[in-house]
Parts: sequence; structure tokens; C-alpha cells
Amino acid sequence: MSTVHEIEHAVARLSEQELAHFREWFEEFDARSWDKQFEQAVKSGKLDKLANQAIADFRAGKYKEL
Repeated sequence: MSTVHEIEHAVARLSEQELAHFREWFEEFDARSWDKQFEQAVKSGKLDKLANQAIADFRAGKYKEL
């Protein structure tokens, strides 16, 4: 399976039980992937500007209690 089209067809042929298992696996896979991307963004400094703005806004009282 090397293309998205092939994967889509394979997923469409899964039984309900297999599809449930695939969903669980994919959710974990996707979360790990997102975590890696986020960690790389933090390490590279891509989020520094946003973090600094959030801190400045907080110190200036520009926030809402949740």
C-alpha cells in the first residue's frame, strides 16, 4: 500500500471490529505525530513569539478566567 487511494480502499473493506482497532491505532499514531511536531516547533523557537505575547498579555491583565 503506497498511495492514499489504496489505503482508503483497504480501510473501506475493514470489518467493524477491525475498523475500531484501526481508529484506536490511528488516534494514538496521530497524537504522537502531533506531539513530535509541537516539540520540534518549541525546540526551534517557532513558538517563542506567541509565548512572549501571551506572557505580556497576561501581565497586562488581558486575559479571562476559564
